[in-house]
Amino acid sequence: MATATPSVKEYVFEWEGKDRNGKTVKGELRAVGEAQVQSQLRRQGITVQKVKKRRLSSAKRIKPKDIAIFTRQLATMMKAGVPLLQAFDIVGRGNPNPSVTRLLYDIRTDIETGTSLSAAFRKHPLYFNSLYCNLVAAGEAAGILEDILDRLATYLEKTEAIKSKVKSALMYPTAVLVVAFIVVSLIMIFVVPAFKDVFTSFGADLPAPTLAVIAMSEFFVAYWWLIFGGLGAGVYFFLQAWRRNEKVQRFMDRLLLRIPVFGPLVEKSAVARWTRTLSTMFAAGVPLVDALDTVGGAAGNSVYADATDKIQQEVASGTALTQAMTNTGVFPSMVLQMCAIGEESGALDHMLGKAADFYEQEVDDMVKGLSSLMEPIIIVVLGTIIGGIVVAMYLPIFKLGAVVS
Repeated sequence: MATATPSVKEYVFEWEGKDRNGKTVKGELRAVGEAQVQSQLRRQGITVQKVKKRRLSSAKRIKPKDIAIFTRQLATMMKAGVPLLQAFDIVGRGNPNPSVTRLLYDIRTDIETGTSLSAAFRKHPLYFNSLYCNLVAAGEAAGILEDILDRLATYLEKTEAIKSKVKSALMYPTAVLVVAFIVVSLIMIFVVPAFKDVFTSFGADLPAPTLAVIAMSEFFVAYWWLIFGGLGAGVYFFLQAWRRNEKVQRFMDRLLLRIPVFGPLVEKSAVARWTRTLSTMFAAGVPLVDALDTVGGAAGNSVYADATDKIQQEVASGTALTQAMTNTGVFPSMVLQMCAIGEESGALDHMLGKAADFYEQEVDDMVKGLSSLMEPIIIVVLGTIIGGIVVAMYLPIFKLGAVVS
């Protein structure tokens, strides 16, 4: 599948036109310009009438959590026997996010004109990825759409829960370090210079630690704009490169798996998402080779995406799934053993689901353990840094007191 060049900025375009049957259709496309949108739609047999670039900042953003909630509500209503169009009306009116309401009404309009639910979802790739659309299509073909939506809702809820836990574990130390840097900067810029003026009147040699702190303070005072500006620009460009540059993404994904303490957490969350995704798709009746198309990206780590590509190639050539997973060398032995049992017993989806449950619980336990572990470590680090500065500033006073006595 072709991928957009990372350096090219893409926009979201809303379009409206008529299909080959003369029906009015509309949707959204991500492209670099209107010409690309029109070209893609013409290849689909759509006569374009209107194309408009949408500003994402003009409305409240639709989050993955919103899609998970919508999927759960739709599954519940369909299980209760509510007609599909009426279910969209109810969910749309009850959603507090106007952007979600508009999206659901657009999908409802497509369904009302005869478009299948999966095809209507495919017109909005920003919110419904290929995994989502493929599962819905499988449910429509098999006549078990409400069951598939229920499985899909469970999958989205568990996936979002894992993401939230990992983010909370990573954000806590990051936030504390940022606050610590700001506090130290304020001390260097405003507090230490006041002590320096007092020490100048002593007329005596200052201890080496005090001289070192004063030198750092003078650097902060003289170049504070360069320090803050350089750090801000560095962080911004690094995050942009991480998000847009494939080489940087691959490097960071490999690095995250090797970081002490946090590396195992990232690995377990990736394994949990990988097994949960494959279990959900296989249980929905999607063929294994086809299911592997979207499983790699769902893991959220390029190491597992590359491993999934290799697994897909080997499975397509006749290799057993467990053997193909073993050959990649990135899956824990427990996952491999459960996968082997699932293949032998014909309950692969069930065993993969059990593996996902286990690693999701592992992620939960690790997040709780990391929170307990990081608090004393952060206290010690901050105490050492700020305490060291305070002691260095008071050493001349102690020295003067000793001389006077």
